[in-house]
Amino acid sequence: MVFDVKSDNDRKCESRGQNLEITNFLKEFSCSSNSQAIFTRPKRSYTPSAIRGGFRMAFHTEGVCAVYVACSTLCFAKHSLDSALRAIREMNFSKADVAIHEDGPHLKPSDLIGDLSKIAQKLRSTNVAIAAFHAKFSAYDGPEIRKQIRGICRLARMLNVPLVSVQAAPIGSDPDADVARLQDWVEIAQAEGVILTVETNSTTLTDDPLGAIELCKRVPGLGLTLDPSYYIAKEHGPVDFDKLYPYVRHVRLRDSASNPNAFQVRVGLGELEYGKLVTQLDRCRYDRALTVDVRPMPLDDFPVEPEVRKLKFLLESLV
Repeated sequence: MVFDVKSDNDRKCESRGQNLEITNFLKEFSCSSNSQAIFTRPKRSYTPSAIRGGFRMAFHTEGVCAVYVACSTLCFAKHSLDSALRAIREMNFSKADVAIHEDGPHLKPSDLIGDLSKIAQKLRSTNVAIAAFHAKFSAYDGPEIRKQIRGICRLARMLNVPLVSVQAAPIGSDPDADVARLQDWVEIAQAEGVILTVETNSTTLTDDPLGAIELCKRVPGLGLTLDPSYYIAKEHGPVDFDKLYPYVRHVRLRDSASNPNAFQVRVGLGELEYGKLVTQLDRCRYDRALTVDVRPMPLDDFPVEPEVRKLKFLLESLV
């Protein structure tokens, strides 16, 4: 594995080079003429606080809210889960956002039925705190899927993971049936002391921001995991999602431009207004993770790790 073969000197030299590149990037990006709305720092007073070897800023409005930067294991989807978590720790992220996808490279929901103690111990041994579980199933409903969501929520309780995100039903599904499903799943999650959210996704009922809000209103206790890319990379241009912020309980980010073929672009070349996003979350007293979710994609012509570092430092400069 790439993380295992480098010597300490190689890693130090590489880290110095990447830090210099990131510093230059932030200077250029913050001074560019088209970055003012994207990179404007929200006006707030703040005090630094340490978290698990990472960096977090506690910012103050009427009370105290703390936002931190996490990293999705999908950023390192080409590697094993152990290697992905090791990379996240070495990059000094506060926490990890662990993907549990049936079609994914790491943990699968079908693995989480039965005794979970070995899996919990394996995750504890990585010494990486977990901000959320990102669940994706082989189907959106059914008896087996219900067992799997119960297993994921139970594992979350065992590891003190506060939140599990799932997908809403596919576009065209009966909203009433999805409300009933999500009500059941919220009860399962709450029994384990976990927050359940549905992620914003253009292939589900949350494709329309109003549809996402309707689900939250009809399912007490349900929150949203905001992934703005699905509202930005639209065929007919970006969709306004400002009304979603009061319902947001988790956030996953990458840079995107306003066409379906630009779902993920290099940091700074897209249209996501990071400063505005952080300010809107601040107004709603959001106090959870901003997850870097830059994934290896077949058509991308750039390496993922430098972009992960850039977005990490950009977000940390805002919070």
